[in-house]
Amino acid sequence: MPGTPNPEFLRRAIALATQNVVSGAGGPFAAVIVRDGKIVGEGVNTVTVGNDPTAHGEVNAIRAAARTLGTFTLAGCELYTSCEPCPMCLAAAYWARLDAIYYGAGAADAARAGFDDAFLYDEMKKPASGRKLPSTQLLGDEAWASFAAWLASPNRVEY
Repeated sequence: MPGTPNPEFLRRAIALATQNVVSGAGGPFAAVIVRDGKIVGEGVNTVTVGNDPTAHGEVNAIRAAARTLGTFTLAGCELYTSCEPCPMCLAAAYWARLDAIYYGAGAADAARAGFDDAFLYDEMKKPASGRKLPSTQLLGDEAWASFAAWLASPNRVEY
């Protein structure tokens, strides 16, 4: 259950994003993860410096918080991010089980700066066969073996 938003955490994310650009380290995005009023993870966009297209500020902050807390679930935590999350980061926030997201700039602001994610939202609404990136299922029956092993595993950790 989300608490009362604290603008100081969002100011920290915005400052990190600006510093990231000014230092030449990456794009204008950063995020902090907060639990019980304390920052447990911070992340900045390191896509270009790290040659990792998934290294968005939110994803890096989620990874840092998970390391700090020693868990793969961030229930009880909140995400403060300098900009409205892109589809990948929004999905990561859901997978992390965050309680709330607070953001500064909106998606329209990001688009104005050249970071337009609208096409991704449009692509996800289409069936796989209608997307620009070809996607074809192969070996479905063989691939099910991984799920069968998961279902039978006594070591399975639900997530």
